[in-house]
Amino acid sequence: MFTSVLIIVLSFALLVYWFRYSCLLLLRSRSAAPVCPADLRFSIEKVQQQLKAGDDLDPLHRSLQRDYALFIFLVEHASGLSLQSFDDRLLVWDYKVLQLWYGLTKAVFPSQARQALTEMADIMAVLLKRIAEQAGTYVEA
Repeated sequence: MFTSVLIIVLSFALLVYWFRYSCLLLLRSRSAAPVCPADLRFSIEKVQQQLKAGDDLDPLHRSLQRDYALFIFLVEHASGLSLQSFDDRLLVWDYKVLQLWYGLTKAVFPSQARQALTEMADIMAVLLKRIAEQAGTYVEA
């Protein structure tokens, strides 16, 4: 009985480790450049700058949530736009996990919450760049 529980716990820990490591590799391998310098619908660049400046976290989190909702709306309703690759879906799952982590850490560990918001902004930048490439509107800055 103890052995079975130990194997399950270790397997779960390895799954979590694989998930986080894969997501970090995806973020490092893809350029997190802004979607389009003229695209004012998303506030990713502003959020990333304010996170570095040390601004209050809750307004930045709300901005990211608004961007995420707009992103999901575009993916679900725009013709020809989708999250086809497993990598993109993995990043969306990571965004949701980081949302939960932000909620758990914002009051007690603000540095961890800031790190979660930073990674969430990076994920949104990568996903928005992918969607812009699919739509044919991506412009290199």
